[in-house]
Amino acid sequence: MNRNQKIALGCGVAGCLGFILIVIIVIVLGAAGFIALPFLGSPNSNNNSNVNSNENGNENSSSNQNSDSNSSTSRSTMSEDDKHKLMQAAGITKDSELMQRVLRKLGFVTDTGISDDYPQFIKDHVTWASKNFEFIRSVNTPATARAYVNAHIND
Repeated sequence: MNRNQKIALGCGVAGCLGFILIVIIVIVLGAAGFIALPFLGSPNSNNNSNVNSNENGNENSSSNQNSDSNSSTSRSTMSEDDKHKLMQAAGITKDSELMQRVLRKLGFVTDTGISDDYPQFIKDHVTWASKNFEFIRSVNTPATARAYVNAHIND
């Protein structure tokens, strides 16, 4: 390998690392609300809540939520590893609607906005990704990633 090839290789690696860093920064800024991300837009939904109470301390509460989402908005019971796998695969598809479905499934996007747990999950995801290259390689195309998400989004 001659000197020019080594320089080109180094620039390519630096460019890839720089791109990954930029993507992480954009996601964190979007999660913090500093910038708008298309896959984190506000969903079309109705949220009605009624609370009735009396002086005896009895309280009746009812809530009616109607969302156009195909997945549950409750906190997922998946393991942390499975959550990271689902998030990674959804990101590889580059499908913003699918990414929003996954974020809703994991409980990071709700009708009221982004969960406070999301920024920490993204930080943990970077560490997870550095230790799980085999999984990432197994879903390295949009088609294989989409198949993984479709197979595991209801787990």
